[in-house]
Amino acid sequence: MSKEKNYPDIHNHIQKLMGQVQREIPSVMEGFGKLHHAAVGDGTLDPKTKELIALGIAISVRCEGCISFHVHDALKSGATRPEIVEAIGVAILMGGGPSVMYGVEAYEALGQFESEFGAAQRAGDKGEARAGAISAD
Repeated sequence: MSKEKNYPDIHNHIQKLMGQVQREIPSVMEGFGKLHHAAVGDGTLDPKTKELIALGIAISVRCEGCISFHVHDALKSGATRPEIVEAIGVAILMGGGPSVMYGVEAYEALGQFESEFGAAQRAGDKGEARAGAISAD
């Protein structure tokens, strides 16, 4: 029988190891820390929502340490058990989903739709504007 994992211990152990790595390669770890704070800080999405997204990705990419950190941080950000469980459900749906390749595809699509919507709005043709044109037809 396998031993049950203790995620708070995993979290603490990884924090300790990250501190050791920080001493060896400070500029890399400081850069990662700045990226982390910028990505999960207050913005259009609140930190709780961002942590739930990060948790879903952590599950999808099968990163045990990431799962530990993002469950911890989601709870600290005010996520409830039902919210975290629902995020787990979405991650199960996505399987191996999110990746850099699809992220850049989504980024490109965003730019294309923004251009299309903006061009229609600039033309003053509200009736044919594509923005908001998504329907159940």
